[in-house]
Amino acid sequence: MTFGRAPLWATLGLVAAGAVHALTFAPGPLPAWSLALVQILALACAAHATLRAVTLRQSLLRGWLFNFASYSLGLYWIFVSLHYYGGLAAPLAVAGVLALSAFLALFPAAACMLARWLCPPVALGEPNPSPARRLLVTAAAWAAAWALLEWIRATVLTGFPWLNIGYAHVDSPLAGWAPVLGIHGMALLSAFAAAALAGLWQGLRSARGNIKAGDARRNLACALALLLVIAGWPMSGVNWSQPSGAPLQVRLIQGNVEQSQKFDPQLLELGIRRHLELAALPAPPAELIILPETVLPIFQDRLDPAVWEAWRTLAARNSATIAMGVPLRTKGTDGNDSYTNSVIGFNADTPLEQLRLGTTAQRYDKHHLVPWGEYVPPGFHWFVDMLSIPLGDFDRGERRQAPFHVRDQHVAFNICYEDLFGVELLPALHPGANGEPGATILVNVSNLGWFGDTWALRQHLQIGRLRTLETARPMLAATNTGITAAIDAHGAVAAQLPAHQAGILPVSVQGMTGLTPYARFGDKPILVIIALILIAAAALGRRK
Repeated sequence: MTFGRAPLWATLGLVAAGAVHALTFAPGPLPAWSLALVQILALACAAHATLRAVTLRQSLLRGWLFNFASYSLGLYWIFVSLHYYGGLAAPLAVAGVLALSAFLALFPAAACMLARWLCPPVALGEPNPSPARRLLVTAAAWAAAWALLEWIRATVLTGFPWLNIGYAHVDSPLAGWAPVLGIHGMALLSAFAAAALAGLWQGLRSARGNIKAGDARRNLACALALLLVIAGWPMSGVNWSQPSGAPLQVRLIQGNVEQSQKFDPQLLELGIRRHLELAALPAPPAELIILPETVLPIFQDRLDPAVWEAWRTLAARNSATIAMGVPLRTKGTDGNDSYTNSVIGFNADTPLEQLRLGTTAQRYDKHHLVPWGEYVPPGFHWFVDMLSIPLGDFDRGERRQAPFHVRDQHVAFNICYEDLFGVELLPALHPGANGEPGATILVNVSNLGWFGDTWALRQHLQIGRLRTLETARPMLAATNTGITAAIDAHGAVAAQLPAHQAGILPVSVQGMTGLTPYARFGDKPILVIIALILIAAAALGRRK
């Protein structure tokens, strides 16, 4: 039995490699030290299978199969959201996960086909006067095509860049490239290492059809890949940012309100009281108290003013600023109601009327909304109507919004999966149009209770760690159910709370200033590098 003219055992092996690949995007079950190595080895299987495919169609099919297996397992937690909390029937929820995985797999599959077209394999008996160069060009083309389609996947239809292969390398030497080339640069280097390893594994056939495994020149691609990996080590020690101001004393709140109860009208008061009690617990003094996304699950103008007074009293008692996630209903400039998923900041001096109207001076409105969760794409209201998920249609915030000024620090917020889009966090690091300083601390507030106790929590923490490497800024994560954590400017988790336990996390955070190359230029340099590689491959790879 065959699949795409490949033996069944080879097809099953490719599926198994894709499934193993899905395990490499966060620690557990694999240990952190192994993620990078396993990821490259698994991806090398895909490179080997697609580059030696007989036809372009076969290359596309093999690439799709590998990635379909990887995404289906790596994103299994979407089933929890759709079925247990969205109320979708289990078969339909499974179909939803598989349909999304099938769509996402088209992007890397197209990359495999593009690389195979640019660098067709040398036929048995065909002259190949420069095997070392051909192997190098093939590996570079495969890596550039992969990185390009990763970037497109992160951009088209608002993007969904979860499980970018760069996240497997937060604890590897390739992490040193993050502040220079960002996540897509890390993807390029990782894919290049995998393709070079695949080329070494297969070997190249000479004109007589013999495999010259002992020819050292054929190791050129692997040697270059190893050199690029090793170069990341010294770059990891570069201080791309410098301390700014006095450390900020912060208290992160994790309420652990069960998602099935969070929007229950009869239990709203219980959830609000739990967060208020946690924030008021005796703890080291806090200058900033941060609560998760939609900690108030109703619009601010529906909340009893006595509750707002209780929060202001807490702020006065601690001489602190309180930042919390809340859905806002405000009047737009056109006089119509505007609905935003927001974070507001206030203290004891903030007028009660500003809290009720949602017009606090410190406010962040979510810019990158979740399709079907926070806005409904045209033609898909029927799908949202099948779910039992509230808060389905928000307005979009501005791309660059002023950081919150707290003591000596400037704190830039992002909400939920906005931290997947590293390039969209960069405007906050730069001075504003009115001259206000750029952010010295990043904060992500999330409600991952939609996904239960799944890999989504650990994968999201890994994403946050990479954002700190790209920006050389510390990041705080305040979540409803986990993982609430403090990450330093070098990507290390300084402190965290256990998932699915209510608690507070007091941390001292040193703000940082200064711009990494990635913070200055974003994705532009890596896109230029990718384009140059593909142009060179088109000129050299297809030339007989």
